[in-house]
Amino acid sequence: MKKFAITAAAATALTLTLANTAFAQTTQATQSPMVLAAGEVTEIKEDTSDTWITTKVKADLMTEKGIPGSDIKVETNKGVVSLSSTVAVTDAQKSTAVAITKKIKGVQAVSADGLKAQ
Repeated sequence: MKKFAITAAAATALTLTLANTAFAQTTQATQSPMVLAAGEVTEIKEDTSDTWITTKVKADLMTEKGIPGSDIKVETNKGVVSLSSTVAVTDAQKSTAVAITKKIKGVQAVSADGLKAQ
């Protein structure tokens, strides 16, 4: 009876050891895609941030009196905002649009070269 108990205990220990090793390998295989996904999440956050900045700039320009917000095109790439328009704006409107844009969180730089001056 003792031999059977010892054999059963050894078999159980061996099985648990092998199962633990297999589980560890499965965990490593599962974590690898997560590491790759972490880089993708960073890119998605960056895109979302640019989209948020663009939306916020556009909304602020639309609500500012004296600024033709509906005529100003806003594009954002990695926090750099580009303002452009097909309609001519005054120098005062251009500087106000740039000032409004610079105040928005996440804006790294503003390019207003595309705004046509009168």
